[in-house]
Amino acid sequence: MKLTIAQAQIRPKKHDYAYNLWLVGDLFAQIADDLPDVLALPETCLSGYFLEGGVIEASRTAEQVLADLQGEFRRSVHPERSRRISIEKPLDIVVGFYERADGNLYNSSLYATLGPDPRIVHIHRKFFLPTYGVFDEKRFVSRGRAFRTFNARYGKAGMLICEDLWHSVSAALLALKGALIIYVGAASPARGFRSEEIDNIAHWRRLLTTCAEEHNLFIAFTSLVGFEGGRGLVGNSALVGPSGEILNQAPAGKDALLRTTIDLEDITVTRARSPMVSDLKAVLGDIAQEFGSLAKGGEEPSDEPQE
Repeated sequence: MKLTIAQAQIRPKKHDYAYNLWLVGDLFAQIADDLPDVLALPETCLSGYFLEGGVIEASRTAEQVLADLQGEFRRSVHPERSRRISIEKPLDIVVGFYERADGNLYNSSLYATLGPDPRIVHIHRKFFLPTYGVFDEKRFVSRGRAFRTFNARYGKAGMLICEDLWHSVSAALLALKGALIIYVGAASPARGFRSEEIDNIAHWRRLLTTCAEEHNLFIAFTSLVGFEGGRGLVGNSALVGPSGEILNQAPAGKDALLRTTIDLEDITVTRARSPMVSDLKAVLGDIAQEFGSLAKGGEEPSDEPQE
């Protein structure tokens, strides 16, 4: 099955939800003549990332975000096309936002369908909250508690947010649960200037290509650009294939709208040649036992034969 994914590398205004919604609406207008299957947006793109205590005012419920996106979707295409598009073709969207839910605040990513039957498909709440360098997320948001896949119109998918991907166990869990594609939103400030290429750009490339190749799946990585509080967000959004090949990539530091058509059958072919996921599933019981022992605070199991 072929799938067209658009990725919007954008620069939101901090604390300006209305402007950032308009920005998404402008993207809808740009793609209206030939809607992709999915439009993927970066981490916290409806508010900006470095808000600290301002997260409270910037947060919205997922239901409100869905309603606002649906309204913008209807308004931002040509009126004569609007009725036809909304009736005939839906648009799936991945959007990062600060979520207000059950008395808590989260750094979340929403997967929703817009058009004739608008609905929330899945919400991922950032699991690994960074607390080093310029990051202090744990002070302002609660962390998510699970990595789950969900049924999109084209098959199973998963979502991660920024540092989630820096821990290899996150993508491994989604792959084991059947994800064919992982959407990763990020807001990554430039760090490390030891060579012509910024260090964390090079590190993201290694993470994305290694993860996609190890689990033989697609990764759509979409990152913010612009400056927030003097911190430059690097961008370099990319679409990576199941053999670890970069299929499309945006430049560093510039607004960009990528469009890539992928064939999900490439996963089947790649996994037949290199069955890494099935190999992992075959030893999952032993791995679960190892993790269980560590979670209980036990000593590392001995591999010596028992008397």
